[in-house]
Amino acid sequence: MIESLPVLSRADRDLPALTVLALLTVGPRHPYDIHRFVVETRKTFVAGIPRSIYHAVQRLESAHLIEPIGSEQAGGRPERTVFALTDAGRSEVRRRVSLLLSTPQPDRTVTIAALSFVGVLTRDETLLALRARLTALDSAVALATSDLESAAEVPEILLVEAAYERDQLSAERTWFSDIIARIESGDLGWIPDGALPGDF
Repeated sequence: MIESLPVLSRADRDLPALTVLALLTVGPRHPYDIHRFVVETRKTFVAGIPRSIYHAVQRLESAHLIEPIGSEQAGGRPERTVFALTDAGRSEVRRRVSLLLSTPQPDRTVTIAALSFVGVLTRDETLLALRARLTALDSAVALATSDLESAAEVPEILLVEAAYERDQLSAERTWFSDIIARIESGDLGWIPDGALPGDF
């Protein structure tokens, strides 16, 4: 039943690239600095580091979403190229986070990554994405429920995995509905101008 959820492209699910883009929203960095931040903050949804971070930087530079703006060298360490977002990269990170927030996925690491970088969006952009997610979850829960009801003559023990998936979707819908209510009421504060925290 989870197969009823929308399918994202491989590029949209590229979490190392998303991480690089998101962290560059607060200012230029070199890849090692991004790698260090990922390790220190335990962004476990970024697999294969440090290699995945360096490869993501190469892909994003080739796509003109980031660009080198200089280099820095500390002590006897190697010189490191510093990258910054292009205007296209700034638009792309907002698009990707919005898409991942609005699109439920069987792989929860995608959602965790989107939530981790929700600060790149404005409050209104976030609410728009989350409301779209609720609509998608409502459809998925309704379809899962209908499938279970149509299989009423099948022994229940053979449908427990389907019931589990439906209930997981229902629980996710409840959680996101609560988050929307907290944002709307002001109980969950927002970062000014949709920026990530400046102490990254």
